[in-house]
Amino acid sequence: MQITASTDGQTVISTFEMTPGTCSDVLDALQDAYEKVIRFQPGFMGGAIHVNDAQTRVATYSRWRARTDFQAMLRTPEMRERNREIAKLCARFEPVLYDVAAVISPGAPGEAP
Repeated sequence: MQITASTDGQTVISTFEMTPGTCSDVLDALQDAYEKVIRFQPGFMGGAIHVNDAQTRVATYSRWRARTDFQAMLRTPEMRERNREIAKLCARFEPVLYDVAAVISPGAPGEAP
């Protein structure tokens, strides 16, 4: 999944806060949701799951064809139930929708700034 400034669609970054003791459970639940449900939803373009070193925060990044595709996925009975279970494991859980504002690529070796 490559990000470009002209990328159409909707970006969703969700953050989850938890204790280190429940981090593995949250990661397992999220990976299971992506593998069994989310990746098959209309408009899903790809995603990733990230965890911090302290295992107190997880962030997911996903791309959708349209905001309505993401919202429709959230309303499915399966995801409503899964999100209730994930929320029980977290102190806080927040999905936020974004549009790509800029893309910065690395400079080539030896290239002057």
